[in-house]
Amino acid sequence: MDCRVVVEAAVPVYDVQTADEAVRIAISKTGEMLNPDLNYVEIEMGSQACSDCGASQTPAFIAADEGLVALELEMTVFNVEHDEHATRIARKEIGQRLENIPLEVLEVEQVEGDDDEASTEVEDGADDSDDAPGEDDVLPEFDELLDE
Repeated sequence: MDCRVVVEAAVPVYDVQTADEAVRIAISKTGEMLNPDLNYVEIEMGSQACSDCGASQTPAFIAADEGLVALELEMTVFNVEHDEHATRIARKEIGQRLENIPLEVLEVEQVEGDDDEASTEVEDGADDSDDAPGEDDVLPEFDELLDE
């Protein structure tokens, strides 16, 4: 079974003035720590909501030019026995590269493994389609671009 695991990371950043700047720096810093070994991990801003009103808030907290940013790191773990197994693998792989950054598992979801069948259906359907552009349809547009 394959699972998609989403982990929240609390990334510290320094010398920042705004929450947007803190988020950009945190994403960049996290990407540098994960790459090239874990370039398949998706990095996104965390989502924070007000507990009283439910309004969306920025995922960064800034004080004295230092910030703490919540990021969501998503990866797919293949050939696992159960959800807990996928969680342990994701935390270990990500945690080894993000030293001293706390991680919390937000979501574990099973991924369907029928991608091979879907791609075969698309390929078979593309050959029989009458709407597919031919060479005559593509080349005139290319020639127009060259003329400009």
